Amino acid sequence: MLTKLTLRMDDNLIESAKEYSAQTGKSVSRIVADLFEIIKNEKLNKEETLTPTIRSLKGILKGKQVDEKDYKKYLDEKYL
Repeated sequence: MLTKLTLRMDDNLIESAKEYSAQTGKSVSRIVADLFEIIKNEKLNKEETLTPTIRSLKGILKGKQVDEKDYKKYLDEKYL
């Protein structure tokens, strides 16, 4: 189903969009729809790249004061 969408933009931006439309042979509506499709796909790709294990760990250290020294200390204690 196609639905009408009204966008309010700067006149110069609209003119640039119309020029690009004429150069590419695509309507401004098609260009905007393509942009929204790209945004949707980028969001899906970001979500798909995280494995369940990584997703469960995401944000676990938020607000913690951990740096490279802590990691090196952990490795020293584990392997020495």
